Amino acid sequence: MKLMIVDDHDGMRSTIRQLIAAPGDNVVECVSGDEALQALVEFKPDCVTVDVSMPGLCAFKTMRAIREAHPAARVICVTSHDQPDYRRAAYDAGASGFVVKDNLSDLYLLVATKRLLSRLHL
Repeated sequence: MKLMIVDDHDGMRSTIRQLIAAPGDNVVECVSGDEALQALVEFKPDCVTVDVSMPGLCAFKTMRAIREAHPAARVICVTSHDQPDYRRAAYDAGASGFVVKDNLSDLYLLVATKRLLSRLHL
């Protein structure tokens, strides 16, 4: 599976990578939405995690651009703030999941589901 992790904190990217990456996965880590969009030129992810609070390009614009470039990619919003406005904006931007960093086990379940569905070709 091709995974992209977009978060401006090294420790969080590392934590997410350890949680969702399986042996053999191709993982790209980006520190901003701008960097993620540059990586999309050559990297076509199956699944992307995007932090809400990052410098540069707005996370919701980043999610929208990723979905436009790669409609089959599962984009999961990851945030420290479980605010209804963030949740609504994430889904409006094309997110297929919304995970609060306090509950990263939910992120594992969302990625595992994507992994299973891709094996079943659904």
